[in-house]
Amino acid sequence: MSYRLVRQSFEDLASSWKDPGHRLEWRSVFVLPYWLEAWWRVFGAGAEEHLCGVTEDERIIGIAPLMINDGRASFIGSANVCDYMDFVVEPGREGAFFTVILDYLKQTEVSELYLEALRSDSAALTHLIDIAKTQGYTTSCSLEDVSLDLELPPTWEGYLDTLSPKQRREVGRKLRRLYEAGDIEYRIFENPDSIMDTMDLFLRLLRDSRSDKAAFMTERMESFFNSIAETMAEAGLLRMGVLSIHTLPVASIMSFDYNDSIYLYNSGYDPPHGYLSVGLLSKVFSIKDSIERGRKRYDFLKGAEEYKYRLGGREIPIHSCRIALK
Repeated sequence: MSYRLVRQSFEDLASSWKDPGHRLEWRSVFVLPYWLEAWWRVFGAGAEEHLCGVTEDERIIGIAPLMINDGRASFIGSANVCDYMDFVVEPGREGAFFTVILDYLKQTEVSELYLEALRSDSAALTHLIDIAKTQGYTTSCSLEDVSLDLELPPTWEGYLDTLSPKQRREVGRKLRRLYEAGDIEYRIFENPDSIMDTMDLFLRLLRDSRSDKAAFMTERMESFFNSIAETMAEAGLLRMGVLSIHTLPVASIMSFDYNDSIYLYNSGYDPPHGYLSVGLLSKVFSIKDSIERGRKRYDFLKGAEEYKYRLGGREIPIHSCRIALK
């Protein structure tokens, strides 16, 4: 077998992802070419882009979406907007892929490979760390955060049965009170032509709902969110949910639909309607819609907010790792 490292472009990555014959494992929306390119365009200034592919007899077996800054290599992305990060590798080719990548980084005078936002099932944790140790590199990993998700049953009643009696009563009580407030509608927007109008509403509700979200949504961050919305809508992966009372929008959700999973990315609500739990119930409607679409998993993403547990989420540890290359 002949293995070779080749520098890639975002266009190359998009071609690989669209290729129906590819064997690469793109584990989440946060490693897709459109996501990586949008992040790089908004936040990449000051770092060197190193999109590295490894070929086996001219066939791509893995992609390392890396950047280098001050002698440290890391994923293209940041943990505050990329909940999971990882390498894109063909199953069964991890050994050859990571050996080539480590050799390349050592030759480029990189002193450290720092990887954050790693799920326990990531290629980095399940393969790279052991390979690095075998080759004599010093590694260290630590718990960074937790994510929560839930396996979706085939029916709404089946989902309610997974909740504890207390959780089930709470959801039922809040839904009854909401429906008593007026005409309720929950709509999903996914057409690229309507997305940007929906994004204006979403960003307003996000800012209004909490002061920390308003501070987070800087001008640069808004540019990133709009870029992601546009590109992911064009790829058919964006789902914007809007909850309305008497046609007045009171809550909105930004989520992504990928690989039979719904990723709840962010949300906002109208504080004057907070007494109706519209923020929580917008997630309930999103879960119900996901079940009706036949999705298998609902991912609340990073953060241990109480509502995620109340809606049946289970914890998944998120790690960061360092590999000393010098």
